[in-house]
Amino acid sequence: MTEAQSGAAKPRVAVVFGGRSGEHGISCATASNVLAAIDRSRYDVVPVGITREGQWVLVADDPERYALRDGELAQVVAQSPALQVVLEDRGVLQLVAGAQRIDVDVVLPLLHGPYGEDGTIQGLLELTGVRYVGCGVLASAAAMDKHTTKLVLAGEGLPIGRSVSITDSLWRRDRALCLETVAALGLPVFVKPARAGSSLGISKVESADQLVEAIEEARRHDPKVVVEAAEVGREVEVAVLGGRDGAAPRTAPPGEIVMNGQSEFYDFDTKYVAGADLNQIPAQLPAPVTKRLQDLAARAFEALGCEGLARVDFFVRPGGDVVINEVNTLPGFTQFSMYPQAWLAAGMSYPELVTELIELALERRVGLR
Repeated sequence: MTEAQSGAAKPRVAVVFGGRSGEHGISCATASNVLAAIDRSRYDVVPVGITREGQWVLVADDPERYALRDGELAQVVAQSPALQVVLEDRGVLQLVAGAQRIDVDVVLPLLHGPYGEDGTIQGLLELTGVRYVGCGVLASAAAMDKHTTKLVLAGEGLPIGRSVSITDSLWRRDRALCLETVAALGLPVFVKPARAGSSLGISKVESADQLVEAIEEARRHDPKVVVEAAEVGREVEVAVLGGRDGAAPRTAPPGEIVMNGQSEFYDFDTKYVAGADLNQIPAQLPAPVTKRLQDLAARAFEALGCEGLARVDFFVRPGGDVVINEVNTLPGFTQFSMYPQAWLAAGMSYPELVTELIELALERRVGLR
């Protein structure tokens, strides 16, 4: 590939995926779908993989290599020379691999979980002054931490469920106090890593003797743990897309996760193996409830300072009351994931959605905004 200059006829897009988190393989599956869908007539595409150890590499532009097959996830493999990222704050990102130098105009980060979805790569890109798809540093970091998300949303008067946070230091210092605090939530509860996704490390706890084991399982993924009171209700998700020219964020029809009875909650297999078979879009809800969900999703998006895309997850209680469960700034993005499926129901195809996200990134200003 020859060196490209910023301002070329077609913007050059770096699709960055893999990464150091436990969601490495999910990121690869997402990249497989995006690489197959991105409009090559509009953009030059540079696929960039990050290994589990954190090495950046130029990878083959081959979507099939990273596809999810029979429930098996692909991974980015280390290679030589490693890719170097040049930070010059000049509006482009320069990637150097040996004698190869590539200027990138916009970055499409597909890094689920820590070291990607949490504001870290967003901070790197802010340093370079390069545009990128999705939320900025603060929104990414705040939404990645389930406890912090709840604090921000509650501060804006948005409805959230009951939960407690257990930090690493508190768990090691006073385990009894942690268990006492959790007991006040009653049973059952869901124990989750505070800063992980794709349902990694989540346990449903129905008796007190299961709690320590569940917390330790969550701590394998994140030393900070959130314990949430179980909600009786329907799991409904609303896809949000940033507005243009300062317009309000857009919301797709709410989608509902309809469990097939084989899993007790929305775990990894139901998300990525069963996939779209569990998504009902639009969710069968009364019109006032649908409108409230969409209004609250847009308010949560703005409360956290989100940009580009986010998915807001709700519980709809039997009486029609709703609470926000969490906000995902890089939601599942394979073709059968809820986020793109919701926009498909709204009339926007998967390739069109990818284009819209890139265009939103190219239009927005860099720096403080």
